[in-house]
Amino acid sequence: MTENKINITGEPTLDPGVCRFIVDRPLFPDGTVTCRNAETAKGSPLLEALFAIDGVAEVMVSGNTLTIAKSTLDPWPVLGRQIGTAIREQISAGKTLIDPDIRKKTPSEEQIRERVQKLFDDQINPQIASHGGFVELHDVEGTRVYLRLGGGCQGCASANITLKNGIEQAIRQEIPEVTDILDVTDHASGVNPYYQ
Repeated sequence: MTENKINITGEPTLDPGVCRFIVDRPLFPDGTVTCRNAETAKGSPLLEALFAIDGVAEVMVSGNTLTIAKSTLDPWPVLGRQIGTAIREQISAGKTLIDPDIRKKTPSEEQIRERVQKLFDDQINPQIASHGGFVELHDVEGTRVYLRLGGGCQGCASANITLKNGIEQAIRQEIPEVTDILDVTDHASGVNPYYQ
């Protein structure tokens, strides 16, 4: 009995926390899908198997390519072996790898926009207002959120810490489907915000 060998090639990316895995057969021929949590992965055997691996934080599937972000210090060769095993097992099972309706689990741009704006209005802006700052929603494209800091936050040396440790964490906790949070603030034009 000969086994149909499944070839998988791992390719590092410029980001040490992300690796690309190219499989010799299609995994999701219906375009691209991004999954950021085990809840969204439910009903898609391949994604469920990948999120069962400790350290897998995000999976993007496009055709025969998986782009995986990790949340562990384990090196990619260690994690990659587990990922390769999960991919091979799911392909060998012969079932549909990814639920064709998975995109219905991802909120629309308008739903994301409403949820982010509510978060800014109800929680974030009241907190940073005491420092003379504010954050505004600039745009939403797919699952990417573009924001702008203003007032005392523009040009402030602590703006990056506020963004990374406060605003980003709040958005990701409240709306886990968001994949990227990008700051479009022109911080160079905000000079010494506390000193008039």
